[in-house]
Amino acid sequence: MSGGGTETPVGCEAADLGEIHSRLLDHRPVIQGETRYFVKEFEEKRGLREMRVLENLKHMIQETNEHTFPMCRATMQDNLNQVLQRLQAAIDSVCRLQQREQERKKIHNDLLIASEKQHVTRWEDFMKEQQGQQAEVDAEHRKALGKLREQYAEMEKGLASEHVSHSSDKLPRKN
Repeated sequence: MSGGGTETPVGCEAADLGEIHSRLLDHRPVIQGETRYFVKEFEEKRGLREMRVLENLKHMIQETNEHTFPMCRATMQDNLNQVLQRLQAAIDSVCRLQQREQERKKIHNDLLIASEKQHVTRWEDFMKEQQGQQAEVDAEHRKALGKLREQYAEMEKGLASEHVSHSSDKLPRKN
């Protein structure tokens, strides 16, 4: 007993001491167990919640594809047809207005051209009339100038003859 007994209690004490130490101070196995339990519970609950969310999304997508989307498409198609009809009516109206405006401009341009031709004709007539009047005035001027020349020529003759007769009166007479 001396050899074996002393060793066993020391070995037992060492084993007991390690076990006591691990139970009191080393909480890793307990914490690991609790962590595994928490993760398992969390994943199960989260998985169910995510499954419900995915199911709800699936139902919403099916509802949208089967009912909402076709209804929106039909409504949009009807409204687009109305918009297209209104747009076509507006385009037709604009085309009519544009055609009227072009016709009005053409009439206006034709009137301007006719008025311009009339003004040109009047101007040409006026210029011919002015040339005729100028020729008449020039002819009258030449006649008047000719008459004045004749008149001055006669006056000069009269003056020359008077001058000669006056100079003969001033000369002494021979008796």
